[in-house]
Amino acid sequence: MSDAPHVSPDARLADGRVPATADDLFRRLDGLGIEVTTTKHEAVFTVEQAKAHRGAIPGGHAKNLFLKDKKGAMWLVVCLEDRKIDLKSLPAMLGSARLSLASPDRLMNFLGVIPGAVTPFAMINDRDGHVRIAFDRGVFEREPLNFHPLDNAMTTSISARDMLAFLEAEGHEPMMIDFPD
Repeated sequence: MSDAPHVSPDARLADGRVPATADDLFRRLDGLGIEVTTTKHEAVFTVEQAKAHRGAIPGGHAKNLFLKDKKGAMWLVVCLEDRKIDLKSLPAMLGSARLSLASPDRLMNFLGVIPGAVTPFAMINDRDGHVRIAFDRGVFEREPLNFHPLDNAMTTSISARDMLAFLEAEGHEPMMIDFPD
């Protein structure tokens, strides 16, 4: 696998570290004994593009929103790709203040990815726990789960159990929320 072609080689996280690459992620998963399968495809930036270019990858596919609230708290919200998200009702579900999409600079500074490559795997870059993660409980009703491995030109399939193990190893216990149908 190659490193993300869209991330500047000069990119740095807020703490000065270089963001992890897809290859770094794969080494980390291997070190945790987690098996994954990765499929390369054209770089995608939206759910619609992902549907058109990812091919017939089985399992659950998600959309990932990197949000900040008016108090500066940051959230990665992961839900089924076709789920409608109401940013006005989401704060009550999270126990948060009013939410908005975080800037691309904040995304790079804390999760080390570009827009279009947002993924729960980016928690590998949030060593200090600045970002909280919340999953639509429906995501875990699918097998396998599919996310970009820090690179939006690939999709990595992982079991739900192993995604939870990865997040635990990275110090990020996810909040589970129920989105209305």
